[in-house]
Amino acid sequence: MTSTDPAPHLPLLARPRRNRKSEAVRSLCRETTLSADRLIYPLFIHAGENDQPIDAMPACKRWSVDGVVEEVGRAQDAGIGAVVLFPAIEAGLKTATGDEAWNEGGLVPQAVRAIKSRWPGVTVITDVALDPYSSDGHDGLVGPDGRILNDETVAVLCKQALCQARAGADVIAPSDMMDGRVGAIRGALDSEGFTEVSIMSYTAKYASAFYGPFRGALDSEPKSGDKKTYQMDPANTREALRETALDEAEGADVIMVKPAGPYLDVIHRVRAQTNLPVAAYQVSGEYLMIKAAAASGWLDERAAVLESLTGVRRAGADMILTYFAPQAAAWLAEGGR
Repeated sequence: MTSTDPAPHLPLLARPRRNRKSEAVRSLCRETTLSADRLIYPLFIHAGENDQPIDAMPACKRWSVDGVVEEVGRAQDAGIGAVVLFPAIEAGLKTATGDEAWNEGGLVPQAVRAIKSRWPGVTVITDVALDPYSSDGHDGLVGPDGRILNDETVAVLCKQALCQARAGADVIAPSDMMDGRVGAIRGALDSEGFTEVSIMSYTAKYASAFYGPFRGALDSEPKSGDKKTYQMDPANTREALRETALDEAEGADVIMVKPAGPYLDVIHRVRAQTNLPVAAYQVSGEYLMIKAAAASGWLDERAAVLESLTGVRRAGADMILTYFAPQAAAWLAEGGR
């Protein structure tokens, strides 16, 4: 044998590429699927009559009540069955005690009633936290020494949750990260007969740098300090499992991890621990990174979005909150991957 002769052929018994040889075969072997009915569409609302573009979040808007009703209809037509509402509250209505959060005639109850009247089959999820309503910009009440008051806040969150349930919300989603709030809200809902209203708990919500565009959309940045005494340390995963066990014991129906992309390991560990459905929130910073890169021509937006969402599903999320929901649903209907 010379140096130019080919090496002896050795038969390969395992050729994984056989399972990738055509789209039909790849579809048969695909382990993780993505569909529009796994997506939840976050929507920003405001009290004005016109829909307003959000500079920090291209293609997103602050919807008027009439506008959000129409947008929910378009989402439903695309196969999206659930939306979550986030209010941009007028500065004049914000107070240290966040009283507007449980105003029966407030923005969120108005929007919930309007959506459920027009689209009764859509699942409407409402956010429970004080930051949109607080003049301090925190998720909880702020004490004289600047500390966030846990138990006092929980009492207020129960009032907010009841207000939203009375308006017709299907799912209450406490995002505040106060201790014990899931059990307290469950008790408050049940005491008024709202036993069918679900709780989607922001169980592992991290003190993340990826929330910036969202806070800009709602003008909900803390006026002083930060949220690290109640949102979780990005370095921790075991803590997420502790929070999961507590929320499950307190009556949560769905467990959420937020953000999604930088916390796939947390999603995976939470999925392994609980039998409850697991949600993950692809947050505004994740959205904007893909949008900005695609606008600059560095990424194929469609491919990057669907890959990122598939990655979140692969990690173990049953459902995904994403601002890409309408686009992703359309691409999936076209046969996207």
